[in-house]
Amino acid sequence: MRFFTLILLSVVTFFGCRKDGKTPEVTPRFPALTEVPEGFPTVAYPEGNGHTESRWALGKKLFFDPVLSADSSISCASCHAPHLAFSDDKAVSLGVENRPGRRNSPTLANVAYHPYFTREGGVPTLEMQVLVPLQEHDEFDFNIVAAAERLQQLPDYVAMSQTAYDRTPDAFVITRALACFERSLLSGDSPYDRCFYQNKNEALTAAQKRGMTLFFSEKTGCADCHGGFNFTDYSFKNNGLYAEYADAGKFRLTGAESDIGVFKVPTLRNIALTAPYMHDGSLLTLDEVIEHYNSGGKAHPNRSEIIRPLNLTTDEKEDLITFLHALTDETFTGNPLFSK
Repeated sequence: MRFFTLILLSVVTFFGCRKDGKTPEVTPRFPALTEVPEGFPTVAYPEGNGHTESRWALGKKLFFDPVLSADSSISCASCHAPHLAFSDDKAVSLGVENRPGRRNSPTLANVAYHPYFTREGGVPTLEMQVLVPLQEHDEFDFNIVAAAERLQQLPDYVAMSQTAYDRTPDAFVITRALACFERSLLSGDSPYDRCFYQNKNEALTAAQKRGMTLFFSEKTGCADCHGGFNFTDYSFKNNGLYAEYADAGKFRLTGAESDIGVFKVPTLRNIALTAPYMHDGSLLTLDEVIEHYNSGGKAHPNRSEIIRPLNLTTDEKEDLITFLHALTDETFTGNPLFSK
């Protein structure tokens, strides 16, 4: 595993043509797996599942291996592709036997910081999250016991499990190893980060700076929900997407009428890569997303009071979208350690 360290500490340069004849900017080195981006809080590891290279390697192998699905046809990466910031480019991902899923696949970037999981927030830990897709009929359609029995028949998994957790592959190993890998998916080197946290003012264009000012202004109120280092406050909101919701959202978890159409506020990091948008993938572009919020959304009893007409000009909408593109972290999506 020492080669990981050598790769991670290297400086990677991408060469390209510049019309102005200047030397292209050197892309920052790929950070160490446990290195926290500037401005980010420390990652909390649960007792018994601290980061080790062997646990990370086992988790990565499981993430990209279709062995966890009933018919061995799809893996975690089938719905969470590295080049798309570990999201998907479909409205809903396809599970085993090409069954359409229920919701749009969210990015896994910075999932280490989430206080709860799924769009209802009904899963309290990252270790438990994998159990949801594993047993869902329209996803893996399997169960953790059967998955463990399958892995116990594979010598490489048995050996890696013994090294990582000193036990044969079982439910504990599967859930912990996957969580260990996913906690390493830290994204914090976008042009915005270089400007805001690394004091590289030139990292943002004039249009992106105008869009950033607008984003954090009272006029838009974007940061009321999408604030903080991860561009989300992890709250739950009805954003007026529909007057009537086919997917009841958090209501499925609580049964409370006030939770109909309410979903967890997602991160906006790498948002330009994660189209289509919303819980059902119904908005195809960032232009459509901005138009939705500019309109004030549809009337619904649970629509958040934050959602209101913004009256943005055409130029303001363009600047806002340009800023959202500045949240793309190519160091993260191009990291070879996160690809198969």
